[in-house]
Amino acid sequence: MGWFSADISTMKDLFMHGLQDIYYAEHQIEKALPDMIKKASDAQLKKGFQMHLRQTKGQIKRLDRAFKALKEKPKGTKCPAIDGILDEAKEIAGEVDDKVVLNAALIAAAQAVEHYEIARYGALKAWAKELGMKDAARLLDDTLTQEIKTDKLLTHLAQGANPKAEAA
Repeated sequence: MGWFSADISTMKDLFMHGLQDIYYAEHQIEKALPDMIKKASDAQLKKGFQMHLRQTKGQIKRLDRAFKALKEKPKGTKCPAIDGILDEAKEIAGEVDDKVVLNAALIAAAQAVEHYEIARYGALKAWAKELGMKDAARLLDDTLTQEIKTDKLLTHLAQGANPKAEAA
């Protein structure tokens, strides 16, 4: 079932598809982060990715609770968007030899992931509110807030990494 599929005919269908989409996405991010941690050479960046991995695991648990609050079984649906973002990150990371430049590339890839998550969680929170799903809306808002903070942290890290990459 895709975003513009005939299987989506109601707002609740759209919401559930989005919830399954982000559930899949979070699991893919959880799988990708250990490689990003390993490739990062900057201690602060490595620490930030380790924190994000812990947060991602917590976000999956939060999504499990949202599904439970909706009396739905947690399940994901393939998300070509996150797959593309993560594939691109892996490809670029494989092409960069300089470790300082690689740190800048990893930060940019992580921000692409964050921006995707912020867009999805923002829409899901709004839809949950509209549908009267207060518990789900609160859980989604908690994650949205966390994603926004992570994006700000990545911006801060980029401000240190990018000049170093330029000088490399």
